[in-house]
Amino acid sequence: MKKISYYVEKIGNQAVEIFHLVGLFIIGGTVTWTAVHEYMLIMAKPFANLDDILLLFIYLELGAMVGIFFKTKKLPVIFLLFISITALTRYLAVDLKTMDSERAIMVVFSIVILAIAVLILRFSEVKFGDGSEDTLHK
Repeated sequence: MKKISYYVEKIGNQAVEIFHLVGLFIIGGTVTWTAVHEYMLIMAKPFANLDDILLLFIYLELGAMVGIFFKTKKLPVIFLLFISITALTRYLAVDLKTMDSERAIMVVFSIVILAIAVLILRFSEVKFGDGSEDTLHK
């Protein structure tokens, strides 16, 4: 009975690994396809706006996050924070003219909170981490 349980667990682990790989290929392909599509739309214009450039940074960070997950089998939360900061910065840059001051202050405050979270994560990685993730940020 233990032998059957061992093989069932081994097959289950392989199924999860295959699911992760297929999911990563789908996500990576979707990010690449969408980034190329957006880039072609930007190139059709006479010039790129700041929001266009920030959008490309978001795609770059998403692609890097997928690539890091492929290499390390770990999802660095810090990349999600970078993406959030970039998205909020893009939102602020695009809509600042039509935004009331309270909303603008809230967005800036959110960016500051996320930046503090990045500092805390980075500090805790250096201070308490095992060192394996430290090479991701160099």
